[in-house]
Amino acid sequence: MSDTTTAGGVPALRITVEDARAAEFAAVPALEFALRITDASGCEVRSVILETQLRIAAARRGYDEASRERLAEVFGPSELWGRSLGSLMWAQTVTHLPAFTGETAALVRVPCTYDFDVAAAKYLHAVRDGEIPLEFLFSGTTFHLDGGALRAARLPWDTEAGFRMPAATWRELMDHYFPGDAWLRLGRDMFDRLHAYRTRNALPGWDDVVESLLKAGAVDGR
Repeated sequence: MSDTTTAGGVPALRITVEDARAAEFAAVPALEFALRITDASGCEVRSVILETQLRIAAARRGYDEASRERLAEVFGPSELWGRSLGSLMWAQTVTHLPAFTGETAALVRVPCTYDFDVAAAKYLHAVRDGEIPLEFLFSGTTFHLDGGALRAARLPWDTEAGFRMPAATWRELMDHYFPGDAWLRLGRDMFDRLHAYRTRNALPGWDDVVESLLKAGAVDGR
């Protein structure tokens, strides 16, 4: 939660995160975080350019043994977590807020990827229950009227908010877009070799390719 107090006709924005839900009518998987923005200064705010850095505060929750095993690729062996368990960058967004006085609401839309080369995606996939502790770090510019003149002011550096998102929120979003599936990114040469292996062996799907290679103990498709 952020709570800034200022004087001299400058907005004093207080931002809280109230909810997280799947974005409707999105071309790609995305979550929307509902913000409540209040201004105690009484200024007539004409617009706000709100920059949001979203981080996963991984150290702010506990993990069972199964979760620790799944997170080893992100943070290393659990015996090293005292040094390696830290926050993860998830997203950076810019949101434009229209004019308001006193209070307004906004949605911050965050695209979600199933790319397991991205640390945040690895983490969100690995944590199956409980809540995901999130940090919202805000910056940006407010434009407001002061004595009839339009003024601009930067948000204070410590404008931030916390939110604990149910782990199920991300998983349900992925299940909606990729029911029963997961994704791996391959180099083109590797894909060509796997495709040739699939064709030579008349395998009907990619699951069959991977299953065949696992059973054979092969890794290069030859």
